[in-house]
Amino acid sequence: MASSTKKWQKPHVVFQPEVHRGMSRGIDQIVSAVRPTLGPLPRIVLYDRTIGGTGRIPELLDDGGTIARRIIQIPGRNADVGAMLVRQVLWTLREEVGDGTATAAVLFQAVYREGVHYLASGGSAMRLRTYLERALPGIIDDLSSMALRVEGKEQLAQLATAISLDPEMGKLLGEIFDIIGEYGRLEIRKGRTRSYEREYVEGMYWEGGLLSRAQITDQARQRTELQNAAVLMTDLDIEDPRELVPAITACVQQGIEDLAIIARKMSDMVVGMLVMNRERGKIKIHAVGIKTPGISTTDQRAALMDMAVLTGGRPLFRAAGDTLRDVKARDLGRARRIWADKSNFGIIGGKGDPRELRAHITHLRNLFSSISSGDERQELQERIGKLMGGSATLYVGGITETELDYNKEQATRAAEAMRGAMRDGVLPGGGAALLAARRTLLARPTTSDEPEEYAARQILAKALQAPTRVLLENAGYEAGEILGRLENAAPGTGFDVLKGELTNMEESGILDITTVVIAAVRSAVRSAAMALTTDVVVHRAQAPESLST
Repeated sequence: MASSTKKWQKPHVVFQPEVHRGMSRGIDQIVSAVRPTLGPLPRIVLYDRTIGGTGRIPELLDDGGTIARRIIQIPGRNADVGAMLVRQVLWTLREEVGDGTATAAVLFQAVYREGVHYLASGGSAMRLRTYLERALPGIIDDLSSMALRVEGKEQLAQLATAISLDPEMGKLLGEIFDIIGEYGRLEIRKGRTRSYEREYVEGMYWEGGLLSRAQITDQARQRTELQNAAVLMTDLDIEDPRELVPAITACVQQGIEDLAIIARKMSDMVVGMLVMNRERGKIKIHAVGIKTPGISTTDQRAALMDMAVLTGGRPLFRAAGDTLRDVKARDLGRARRIWADKSNFGIIGGKGDPRELRAHITHLRNLFSSISSGDERQELQERIGKLMGGSATLYVGGITETELDYNKEQATRAAEAMRGAMRDGVLPGGGAALLAARRTLLARPTTSDEPEEYAARQILAKALQAPTRVLLENAGYEAGEILGRLENAAPGTGFDVLKGELTNMEESGILDITTVVIAAVRSAVRSAAMALTTDVVVHRAQAPESLST
């Protein structure tokens, strides 16, 4: 009986020139899905989530990273290799800096396409890659030298509006970040109205909350408040009421009437003792149990260390062999006010040493700068925000669930981009910074007579012009004519597609995030240069139900 396995389903090896042809098809397909989202007048990509007639609501997308992520496979195995390569580049960029994916996609496509044309004429792939990568640091240095600081509510609002393309959202984000700063804690939630609303939280707060509802004293607000309180901080479980005697005794000796006990767990017997003592106890101590924030031991330890610096106390750790029986007055932190509800608790007016607090924040900020992992950076950013005292909630508006999801995603992306802008500055937007770097690149003297150096320079020059070209085309303009006018314009000049005129991008508030632009250029050029050196593709066996070439 003849085998039903087709040739394309078997393992096979593909060589040039079919490798470049196939990868080019895949790269063009995925970039074509992303490029409409570039610019202030983007078009929307609709992702059909219907599976087997379930009727799920389609997803509206204008984020290149998410669009690429939704594309799991395309027809043609060689094309799929190119598409998945771009997909990985865009999603990694999205995870690291939160934006810039459309710019990176257009840059990648331009470098790869022009590079393939050059290689087809007999050029050396490895030499071309070498000169592409050698030119990259100079471009990045040029972009870095153009960076501008952004500050003040008006500038921040302009930037947020340019990122989110929503004036109402941009105005509120500008106000919020002017108050909470670049590391401040911002929660973005779905609102219940069509408009946007914001709410500020005084002091620092953590997820944790009261260990028992019986400790709530304000039934109307479902929370408890302590004034001029002491703070006992530990990751220990408290099973016996007698374990708290040293801490309560220290409070009595110091004339303290309110005590917040932050612990991993409390037994019902301990909670009952605290509630009973509050209601009719002889010792005038109002003590409440609050859950130690964090899920993992590492998270809990970090939160307790931050609270200790903030309040001036000493945390007690199980791993260090600490016990509650050894607590002294000096181990207790102090705060002007502490509040707690069933989900969160906050510390207002911590009385720790200001110099130690500043040094601790500086240490965390240095760690933040040295770490590239997105999750670790997010955790450090939240810790810094808590310690610096800025907290806010933005409620996004919308009519339908689809609109709410879309607006929340827009606000989240804009907020992350705002943080990067406040930390690392901004560049003239609308592709103006890339055009300026292009002019500098072309003016830079060559270092050799090799044709690959000249080719690399011309390829990069064309690529750096590509984002502006696509942005203009998306807005409905004739790109060639406007690019010709920009060629001889003053530095920092770009084209405002909303007003239809050349303008100074900084003065008009049309700005891009420095880190985002640099990351997009770096990832696109490096990845495309590497892809150009791919000569052979080895395909593994494919299941019969998979797509054919």
